[in-house]
Amino acid sequence: MTTPVLFIHGLWLHASSWNPWTDLFRANGYDPQAPGWPGDGETVEASRANPEAIGDHGIDDVVAHFAAIIEQLPSAPILIGHSFGGMIAQKLLGQDRARAAIAIDAAQIKGVLPVPLSALRATLPVFKNPANAHRAVSLTPEQFRFAFANTVSEQESDELHARWTIPAPGKPLFEAATANFNPHSPAKVATENQNRGPLLLIASGKDHTVPESVTRSTLKQYRHSAAVTDILTFPEKAHSLTIDSGWREVADTCLTWLKEHSL
Repeated sequence: MTTPVLFIHGLWLHASSWNPWTDLFRANGYDPQAPGWPGDGETVEASRANPEAIGDHGIDDVVAHFAAIIEQLPSAPILIGHSFGGMIAQKLLGQDRARAAIAIDAAQIKGVLPVPLSALRATLPVFKNPANAHRAVSLTPEQFRFAFANTVSEQESDELHARWTIPAPGKPLFEAATANFNPHSPAKVATENQNRGPLLLIASGKDHTVPESVTRSTLKQYRHSAAVTDILTFPEKAHSLTIDSGWREVADTCLTWLKEHSL
């Protein structure tokens, strides 16, 4: 039976941004799919045209959405998530809904401290207005360049912004920001699970939105579990590593790790 792979995007990117990855994984013998978040349109254009459908979806909504998709699969999938998608992947893995997970520049889970200044600046378009907790927010090309594409040319950054970006719900960011003050935070992950499948955390050395320090702090949250938890760093990459011109190196690294673990 072909192993299912579920790709989970993060804030501000459309699910179709995974298309090169799904093509590559299919060519390597997997059965990949990349569903959108609740409220996302089928295309980038449809998503931009209806931001009201995207707004006000929180972490629990997204986890439930992907859990329902997983229930329809013939077997437990491998999860690959980027940014908030990486947090969602970790939550689902902790719930024993997946055989393994790769979390790329994953948003901070409960217990991770502190939040670096660059991450606060990257998310300022959301946090500057408390009402954005119930709205969808878009990034300008300049905001996208700082938050995602600071290691590629301005031209490439603008092209990525035009091709892949969609409005993102503010609610998950507010939930993550208050996670350490909320004992029942939806950003809490079952990091102590001893029986879960393998997890790979990938960090980017020049990421403004999820700096490497956040990923290393995330790794520490798993110290009470004997399950496989690995970490890899791309020192020269930023938050756009899954979609920019260097994506293939990241994807090949993921494939190599999966094969090393016979997944």
